[in-house]
Amino acid sequence: MRKLIRSRSKKRGLPPGTPVYIGEKKTEPARIAVMDYDGDQFLEKQLEKVEDCFPFKDKPSVTWINIDGIHDEKLVRTLGARFGLHPLVEEDILNTDQRPKMEDYADYIYLVLKMLQWNGENGEIIIEQVSLIIGSNFVVSFQEREGDVFDTIRDRIRTGKGRIRKMGADYLAYSLVDAVVDGYFVVLERLGDQIETLESELVSNPRPQTLHEIHRLKRESLFIRKSIWPLREVIHGLGRAESSLISDATNLYLRDVYDHAVQVIDTMEAFRDMLAGMLDTYLSSLSNRMNEVMKVLTIIATIFIPLTFIAGIYGMNFKNMPELDWQWGYWAVLVVMAALAVGMVLYFRNKKWL
Repeated sequence: MRKLIRSRSKKRGLPPGTPVYIGEKKTEPARIAVMDYDGDQFLEKQLEKVEDCFPFKDKPSVTWINIDGIHDEKLVRTLGARFGLHPLVEEDILNTDQRPKMEDYADYIYLVLKMLQWNGENGEIIIEQVSLIIGSNFVVSFQEREGDVFDTIRDRIRTGKGRIRKMGADYLAYSLVDAVVDGYFVVLERLGDQIETLESELVSNPRPQTLHEIHRLKRESLFIRKSIWPLREVIHGLGRAESSLISDATNLYLRDVYDHAVQVIDTMEAFRDMLAGMLDTYLSSLSNRMNEVMKVLTIIATIFIPLTFIAGIYGMNFKNMPELDWQWGYWAVLVVMAALAVGMVLYFRNKKWL
């Protein structure tokens, strides 16, 4: 449940706008990276302290400030004070249990996204909250840890490929959102492979472990749905926002990423329906297997009922039973019992019960 609900006990009793980090406890220092560019020049550097970001706020070029590690509350407050962030925004940045959303503060736009990555070692999905501050000439991104899906964006900025070096900060923000959405497709592909494998196992040889795997995938799908379902309205709101920070040219690209988000949601809903159907199939398989076992036991019992009846009759200790003194009585009874058993087996096979 930690994936779905994170503890907020640290914030109990505090006034609104108090920045308190509620994510995983960390001790390593935050990592600050800056990429500053325009159509002709490009600068990339790692910064030692947050104050080194301040000169980039008023530069005419486009600046992307990426911060890995929001557990440093002082860093967030210092940066927020310089860039004019509202205290509620600072609080939301540190609150890693936020629902994806978009808020327009006139001078900047605040976005909350959920970035999903696939852990190939254990097959689990890693969730990370990404907060974006979109200004007129800058984008500030806050991440919980190092490692993201933005490497392709960085490569395009370094090499000058595509439109990104010729466009403004709004296009950079679109590119980051698009990279997050594309990362969903990677996760869904891996999840789809697991569902397909599990479906084949369910049809051929369902085991108790299969049920555990179905429940695990259902929890993962619920977790993914919680992360991506609000994204559609976030992107729609960003494209419809009457803000001077979003140009008409970028709106066209936002419509495209909105279509991708809808496709992701539709795929996720299809997976959830498949998993629900697989659970029903598993229960039906168990019921059918139990029915097959009961059918075999019933047939065996049915075959032995008349044999037991005959053996019971001749097991009585009455003196006036003529068959007891017959020389061939024992063998005759065995032949009759064998004939009855063979006859019943042939009858069951003719009825296709065997």
